[in-house]
Amino acid sequence: MPLKGSSVRKRATQGILVVFAVFTFLGIGDDDARFKDLGHHMMCVCGCSQVLLECNHVGCQYSDRMRTELAAALDRGDNDDLTLQSFVQKYGATVVAAPSTKGFGRVAWIMPFAALLAGMATLVFVVRAWKMRPTPALADGIKPVRGAELERFRDQASEETNL
Repeated sequence: MPLKGSSVRKRATQGILVVFAVFTFLGIGDDDARFKDLGHHMMCVCGCSQVLLECNHVGCQYSDRMRTELAAALDRGDNDDLTLQSFVQKYGATVVAAPSTKGFGRVAWIMPFAALLAGMATLVFVVRAWKMRPTPALADGIKPVRGAELERFRDQASEETNL
């Protein structure tokens, strides 16, 4: 049964309202999520070596103040980069939990993997060198017996020791 003109308009209006409501209410609670996200990207500067929102250092002079500053920056509407840069200017580069992926900070991301690869290559080189080293000669100059000659000596020994 085909839809009539008024029911098509009603459905279209309802669809537009649903889409509008989704996009309108999509940002609700966003400040709390941004606060948690930025708070987990920063370190407390009290010396406890913990993430800002996880700092449970007894008598910490910095964590409450830094959390208040973070909330104020979000209330002002500062974007994430501006907020992080203001904290870096005030507290130093150690306030950022992870280095940036731009400029010199890229080295901090690449070096652990490069060191791991270099270590593995060195390990392979050393193991191969140990494996390929010549057999040490005995003090009297007699070389160790191997292969078919060793088997021949074992057979001879077992024949001579049979009773």
